[in-house]
Amino acid sequence: MSALEEFIKKESSAGIVLIFVTIIALLLKNTGLSELYDAFLSTPVEVRFGALHIDKPLLLWINDGLMAIFFLLIGLEVKREIIEGHLSSPSQVVLPGFAAVGGMVVPAAVYLYFVGTDTVGTQGWAIPTATDIAFALGVLSLLGKRVPVSLKIFLMALAIIDDLGAIVIIALFYTAELSTLSIAVAMAALTGLVIMNRMGVDRKAAYVLLGVILWVSVLKSGVHATLAGVALAFTIPIKQRKVPQGHRERSMLKSMEHDLHYWVAFMILPLFAFVNAGVDFTSMSSEQILTPVPIGIAAGLFIGKQLGVFGFSWLAIKLGLAKMPEQSNYTMLYGVSILTGIGFTMSLFVNSLAFEDPAQFMFADKLAILVGSFSAGLLGYLVLRFAKSPTNATN
Repeated sequence: MSALEEFIKKESSAGIVLIFVTIIALLLKNTGLSELYDAFLSTPVEVRFGALHIDKPLLLWINDGLMAIFFLLIGLEVKREIIEGHLSSPSQVVLPGFAAVGGMVVPAAVYLYFVGTDTVGTQGWAIPTATDIAFALGVLSLLGKRVPVSLKIFLMALAIIDDLGAIVIIALFYTAELSTLSIAVAMAALTGLVIMNRMGVDRKAAYVLLGVILWVSVLKSGVHATLAGVALAFTIPIKQRKVPQGHRERSMLKSMEHDLHYWVAFMILPLFAFVNAGVDFTSMSSEQILTPVPIGIAAGLFIGKQLGVFGFSWLAIKLGLAKMPEQSNYTMLYGVSILTGIGFTMSLFVNSLAFEDPAQFMFADKLAILVGSFSAGLLGYLVLRFAKSPTNATN
């Protein structure tokens, strides 16, 4: 099995797991077990090491801690793709690059159109710009060979660039007041990681140790802690390690990426979805659902994403800057564009950064993410299901 096939299989399976976990969270939140669910989220977890003290509820340990590992995996994937993968040459980047830009700009514009100038509401402009690659590939897996591999690669590359955009957005727009001392410690740890890379250090433990110091210092600095995972990833060596004769050589980056995939796909993301997808329908009214923020989120995901991704892709192809993916046509490209509106876990994550109080909109914002993502997944599936067979597709 190739690395690409292995990646797609894992992500597809993870998408199915996320669906079941979300259903369980919704059932717990809307039944007599709601108090038990809330108590689980607010379970206090404290770590103390000398003067260092971190005291957070379980929900934030997952959002700030485990999601840093998720972003570490994203960083590893991005570095590998840029150096030797599907983003290693300009010709490979143009189409997914254009699509990703459209998939961020247009949904944000649609959201802001509905929200207007509301100071609180405008903080959520980035929520509909995200794509959940696990869910999107999960939908594609249901279609089997109806969808050519070229479109799956296009979706993966688009999602990777989209993740890069999300990283930049988090760093620039969702950062609290900064602590100079913590930032200094973080920079020292990052410098140490870069030096180890340049010196050819190939011990995972050394990178993990400095990575933990980097995470703690970033957590205390006011910059969102998940960015530490990305910074750590870019310092992990990708070159093949020298091993005794007769053993298979493998780079540290690829080894870590392979090992982390299962943990992220089947533990971290499902756990994140479980603690963040619990929407209380019983305390929600139609007036709350139809307010600008929920409407903007749902419209941004369902309408903005498909218009942005497909529109910018069409423009790039028509201008001769990019080529249509092999064995596909505009109908198939449109179907995949719709699937990028499945924001789910990434949108929930950005939502948690934009609106610190999870009940600020009485969970209507989270419901909008679920509705927009589900609608995009369903329509995207139907368009691709009834699209012309790849063998007969034309440009």
